[in-house]
Amino acid sequence: MIHKAAKPTIYSFLRYVGPGLLVTVGFIDPGNWASNVAAGAQYGYSLLWMVSLSTLMLILLQHNAAHLGIATGLCLSEAAHRYLPRWLSRIVLFSAVLAAISTAMAEILGAAIALHMLFHIPLSVGASLTTLLVFFLLVTNGYRRIEWLVMGFVSLIGLSFLVEILLVPVDWNKALVAWVTPAISEDSMPIVMSVLGAVVMPHNLFLHSEVIQSRKWNLEDEVVIARQLDYEFLDTLASMLIGWAINSAMILLAAATFFQAGVPVTDLEQAERLLRPIAGDWAAWVFALALLFAGLASSVTAGMAGGSIYAGMFGKEYDTKNSQTLLGCGITLLGALVVIFCLSDPFKGLIYSQMLLSIQLPITILLQICLTSSSRVMGSHANGRLELFAISIVAMGVIALNIMLLFS
Repeated sequence: MIHKAAKPTIYSFLRYVGPGLLVTVGFIDPGNWASNVAAGAQYGYSLLWMVSLSTLMLILLQHNAAHLGIATGLCLSEAAHRYLPRWLSRIVLFSAVLAAISTAMAEILGAAIALHMLFHIPLSVGASLTTLLVFFLLVTNGYRRIEWLVMGFVSLIGLSFLVEILLVPVDWNKALVAWVTPAISEDSMPIVMSVLGAVVMPHNLFLHSEVIQSRKWNLEDEVVIARQLDYEFLDTLASMLIGWAINSAMILLAAATFFQAGVPVTDLEQAERLLRPIAGDWAAWVFALALLFAGLASSVTAGMAGGSIYAGMFGKEYDTKNSQTLLGCGITLLGALVVIFCLSDPFKGLIYSQMLLSIQLPITILLQICLTSSSRVMGSHANGRLELFAISIVAMGVIALNIMLLFS
């Protein structure tokens, strides 16, 4: 929803940029890598449309979640605690904590896989080192410093994939058609759902509202709020399009190499090894390095989301100086590490983690619709009919895809 109360300027908008990119790194995490590499290696370019559809859904949902933070000064979990019956809010937020753990598992595991590719560090050691580093970054860095850190990682990941795409022979005609042409075969449903869960991620909706509300724009007058809503929409749109480009590049890379060569891919380390004879040592090295950047950055955002959701269960804001936030970050990261130690197949663990996210996602979307459409919560900024219709269509689409997954 674009307001006309205050016209954005380029300079003031650039000073605002940050929350959208912080969220973007969450959906270019190692779980996405596994889902997208599997999609490209098994089905070529044909599932690119799912990245386009998921990104459109994501723009609507992330904008709506940020809208809540700007208008109320509450994040999604705080609003659930305040406005839902206590028993219901605890159930909803507990499921969201589990989703954050599932996310963190994929992200820490991805960084550990990258460390093994680059330096031959055992997965268990790499996962433990990643967890310690991420927890240290969360405890010692404020929002703005983490935003700049993550923006740097996003830039490096984007540049890495730009190099990768230049090194492989992409069939751009097929890609252009596949981006806008839906196609689902019966056996592709788990991969379709993992791509959806990898792009539209529940913890990111909580995280976006948290980062936005931390700036306390709800305390300003209506002109300032309207201007921030303008900036937020532009920040979200630009950031999600960057994420769409990087996710698409993963599928393009896999389709142009593994699918074209008729080589099945069963794990990310295998993908890195197979790239060497197909696209050269340089491409394989860049692939591993970009995976490390993605794993570290997205682990930070997963920890932040887990801390925010857990603190919100007690009506608290995300603040690493309070015990609820620290406990939430610790539960998210350590829970993920325990799951990693129990995995027998890391690549399947990455895929199934994304499927679990898509199953929890309808709960978070319905919570968001309930809160942002309520004048009791949002006042004059509650969703209008058009916004409510658009978000409801997204919710029904996600639920329908989940039902298709169960039957498949």
